[in-house]
Amino acid sequence: MQIKLTKLGKRYNYDWIFRHLNYEFESDKAYAILGYNGSGKSTFINTLSGNLVPSEGLIEYHVHSKKVPVEEVYRYLSFSAPYLELVEELTLIELIHFHTRFKPLRDLTPQQLIERMYLEKARYKFVKDFSSGMKQRLKLGLAIYTDAPLLLLDEPTTNLDQAGINWYLDHVSQNQAGRLVVVCSNIAHEYQFCDETLDITEFHFPK
Repeated sequence: MQIKLTKLGKRYNYDWIFRHLNYEFESDKAYAILGYNGSGKSTFINTLSGNLVPSEGLIEYHVHSKKVPVEEVYRYLSFSAPYLELVEELTLIELIHFHTRFKPLRDLTPQQLIERMYLEKARYKFVKDFSSGMKQRLKLGLAIYTDAPLLLLDEPTTNLDQAGINWYLDHVSQNQAGRLVVVCSNIAHEYQFCDETLDITEFHFPK
């Protein structure tokens, strides 16, 4: 997957979140989007995903050199963020089966994914009864192990203890090959595996 940004800008009312952003993202690489809290990292990654429409500029997506229209980009991505909700009325195994009706896993069965997330004892537990750390591990597990060429992670270690952080780093590193990874963060350990960094604060003001 390749993504090219040309003079990209996003604003709310008269306030520009970022502007005049030119950049290219390439497959088989991991990128960190940096900036202080409230700097626009989440706005940027949601614009990159096609969830938000840019106020100006252009985003071009290519998969295997074939151009993908923005309305179809969702087919090629997996996304984890603290503000994205899980279907909490389902049990863990029901949720994974529901998820795989839309996007397959990367050479895993639902049971194997449960084992990799260390959630075997919660297989038949309702997601609403999970701890915040378990929910975050579930979000990350679904995103990392979904068979999609674009992996987007916003504040990935939110609600994780040190064991959870180590789990995240191990599993995201094992699943980088053949995909484009973008991590939004201002915490060094969350993006220590990334190849390049982009500081969103450098694009706060018109140039």
